[in-house]
This record gives sequence, C-alpha cells and structure tokens, in this order.
Amino acid sequence: MPVTDSIDDGDDGEDSDATRAAGDDATAPEGDALPVNELFESLQGEGKLAGTPSVFVRTSGCNLRCWYCDSYHTSWEPTHAWMSLDDVVAEVESFDADHVVLTGGEPLVHDASETLLERLADRGYHTTVETNGTIAPDAPMDLASISPKLANSVPTRERDPKGDGEWADRHDDRRIDLDALTALVESYDSQLKFVVSEADDLAEVNALVERIRDATTATVRDADVLLMPEGATRERLAETRERVADLALEHGYRYTPRLHVDLWNDAPET
Repeated sequence: MPVTDSIDDGDDGEDSDATRAAGDDATAPEGDALPVNELFESLQGEGKLAGTPSVFVRTSGCNLRCWYCDSYHTSWEPTHAWMSLDDVVAEVESFDADHVVLTGGEPLVHDASETLLERLADRGYHTTVETNGTIAPDAPMDLASISPKLANSVPTRERDPKGDGEWADRHDDRRIDLDALTALVESYDSQLKFVVSEADDLAEVNALVERIRDATTATVRDADVLLMPEGATRERLAETRERVADLALEHGYRYTPRLHVDLWNDAPET
C-alpha cells in the first residue's frame, strides 16, 4: 500500500516524542485509526514462527532510535498512510494467511493497536506483536516477540544515520524497561529476541535474561531466548550470522535467521 504523509518527530520530552512519532493527529481520520507504513503478505522472517505465511501490519512511529533499524521509515523518518481499523481489518481479511504480525516502529505506542488486536482475536487470527519491550499492553496476542535493545543499538554520533547523535541519550535511557519486560513475559507466550553483532554482546544478554528471571514468576527458558544476527542486507548478514550462530551454540540459546533478508535483501514489503 502507498505511504503518504511524513511525520515530524519532536524533541521536547518523551511523551511528545511518542505522540509525534505516532503521527500528525490533525490528519488522522475520525474514530480508531493507525498510521500504517506497510500492509502486506509475506513469510515471517524471524523468531519461532519463521517461515509462516503472515499478514504484516507495520505501523509508523517509535519511542526508540536504533542506529541499525531496518524500518528507517517508521522511526528515523516516519512515514505513513492513515487507515481506519475497519480498513485495516478488511485488508487483512483480503489475504489468505491466518497469522497476523503487528510490527513497526513500535506498534504499542498507539492505543488503537490494542483495539486492532482485540478485533483480530475475535476473528480467530493468530497474532504476533513485535515490540521493543518498553510498553506492556492490555490486549490479546498469541506471541509477544520482545526485542530488548542492547547497548549495541545506541545511535552514537559515529553510528547515527543523521550524524548528530541527538537521540543517543534518550534512546539509552529508554531502551530497557524491566517492569514492562516482566509484565510481557508474565502475560503472554513470549520470545526474547536479541540483535547481536559481536561476542561481547552476550554478557549483556546473559545479565538481562537473569534480571528478567529474577523479577518474574514466569519461566523464561533458554529456548525462549533467541539470538538474531544484526544486518538489514545480505552483505551485512554474511558478516554476522555465522558468528551469532556459534554464540547461540556456545550459550545454549536459540538462533533465529532473518529469512526475509536472505530471500529478498532489503526490499520493501518483505
């Protein structure tokens, strides 16, 4: 589907950032609606359900700014077309897949995402929500695909796509919310999916997994911890995936591919 409006993200506090990243309310339609960057059918590329035919609803807007974000036009320069939830559901139903992936950006910055999940559940869809783990919703979902952001995600001046490092401190301050992570793993079937570049990242992965285990009554198995190689292109994945697969073997965690990158590189709607 086409992308239209561009969203200007503000710099005057966390609440304003989230609101502006969610879209320009002046252009939103009446009633429940979402700023949708893409809506398409493909194969789930990551996690426990990799390879599953899925309908992807990709919202625009995010409360973080990972330097390596593979959805640049949902975070660094958010773009979207506003869609009513009626239209979103109708388009989802036009596809054959019975698995829906709600993704972003960070889809849970939008209250309407919870309503969409309720409507999809009522229609019998299996739903996955891909989230950075900083927001715990009150909505049905079948799989919470939680990707806590490691220190390797911070957009330092050297790594910032815009070259100014303006988001580094805000991103670093927000990237881990233990209360939200605990609520997610206690409330939903979940996977913890970490983007890994180097062996040094595993010390942080191990420490965070233990913090979550200590804070929750839920069981977080090693099989629920997934290591995913950093890379939004085939060329970059070729540099990281073997190293990350070896780390998964070494630490007893699960390795997840990025099938959509292997199959279609960085093409949109994949």
